[in-house]
Amino acid sequence: METPIQIDQNLLQEALNLSNYTTATALIEATLHEYIQHRKQLKILELFGTINYEEDYNYKQQRQVV
Repeated sequence: METPIQIDQNLLQEALNLSNYTTATALIEATLHEYIQHRKQLKILELFGTINYEEDYNYKQQRQVV
C-alpha cells in the first residue's frame, strides 16, 4: 500500500545516517516493525502479576522429557 506522508527531512536524514539502510522506504519499514514489536512487548508486560497459579502447581513437571 502506498501512503504519501510528509516527514521532517532532517529527522529522516539523521535516522538514515544512524542506520544501515540506504533508502527511506527500508528505514521506515524497519522502524514500523520495531515499533510493532515494542508495543507487543509492552502488552505482554501488562500481563505480569495478573495470572494467578494454584499454590501446588509444579511448573517443572512440564519440562520432563518423556
